[in-house]
Amino acid sequence: MKIQSAKILAGFPEKNASLMKRLGVPLGDPAAWIELDSRRIGLVRDLEMDRVRSAGHVDDVTCPPEHAPPLGLSADRETATAEAAVQILRSARVEKVTADRSLPYIFAWHLQQAEIEVGYDEELGVIDRRTKTRSEIEALATAQSLTEEVMKWMCTLIARSVAGDDGVLMHEGEALTSQRVRSMVAIEFLKRDCTMSHGAIIATAPQVADCHHSGSGPLKTGIPIIVDLFPRHEPTRYWGDCTRTVVHGTISDEVKAMHAAVVEAKAASTEALRVGNTADAVHQASEAVLIRHGYPLSRGALTDGPSIQHGTGHGIGLDLHEPILLDHGGGEILEGEVFTIEPGLYGRNCGGVRIEDMLLVTGGEARNLNSLPDSLTWD
Repeated sequence: MKIQSAKILAGFPEKNASLMKRLGVPLGDPAAWIELDSRRIGLVRDLEMDRVRSAGHVDDVTCPPEHAPPLGLSADRETATAEAAVQILRSARVEKVTADRSLPYIFAWHLQQAEIEVGYDEELGVIDRRTKTRSEIEALATAQSLTEEVMKWMCTLIARSVAGDDGVLMHEGEALTSQRVRSMVAIEFLKRDCTMSHGAIIATAPQVADCHHSGSGPLKTGIPIIVDLFPRHEPTRYWGDCTRTVVHGTISDEVKAMHAAVVEAKAASTEALRVGNTADAVHQASEAVLIRHGYPLSRGALTDGPSIQHGTGHGIGLDLHEPILLDHGGGEILEGEVFTIEPGLYGRNCGGVRIEDMLLVTGGEARNLNSLPDSLTWD
């Protein structure tokens, strides 16, 4: 019987979330997922076969030695996996296989050498990850709750620290620097079975003018400090992502105005986050509020005064940043998607303000997975 439809995802499941989700195990060795019509095959290293079988995500589990070509398999593990994938498809008399955006070239090359045409589906490995299952939503909610625990602890610690004569914040006799805060946060996350493979943003003026600067050096009183935490909860591998802004001491009128605009922008974009609306419309709702408050667009160029530098948010799940983006040109929003909403304003002189929540798209109003307040004061 001729195969009507063949698909392939391949690579390292530990690094490829789409492949990991299909196999059910975050393997550190090369692997492939092959679908022949409705039959799903997991091609993995021999010593991982039982783990993949136990996960129950595929119909058949096999390993490269079971599909060696006539001249034998390469001693290189990744090459051998690609060779075995070709043999599986050849045995099924497949002439064309559809791949996702992440297919490693080593697999594409071996398929081409075997005269198997490689097609591309931009939605493969994307659309099924956009809409979350109940268990995925629970995993994200747990990750975000743990993120908020550490966020509250750290923002409160900063707010209750003591300012020295030079304005530098002190805690237990030592200066609070961005680097020290990151280390303290990392320890708290480890206590909660979370890791920070992408670090954390603890940034203040003037570095915060670059909205993704991780921050370095001492933190000072009266200047806003952006705390952006995005850990992965290791038991589930789902991510948290939350941002709050804290000011120790007196808050300037300029920062109060920035904060009010960002809070209003977050509310407007949250209201727009509905099934059938577009990601573009969600972003436009946020951007319109900030512009109405008098803040300019400045994407790609840092500014002295506060400006708008980025989109409104992104999908989140097994990867920290997933399609689709809440930004210009973003497509239709689906029920069950989970997004961050994170408007912000940034400048060298005034510092920055960003507030970020995680929201679930439902049939009606989006459900906020955060519970922390948006305040600049935490003491």
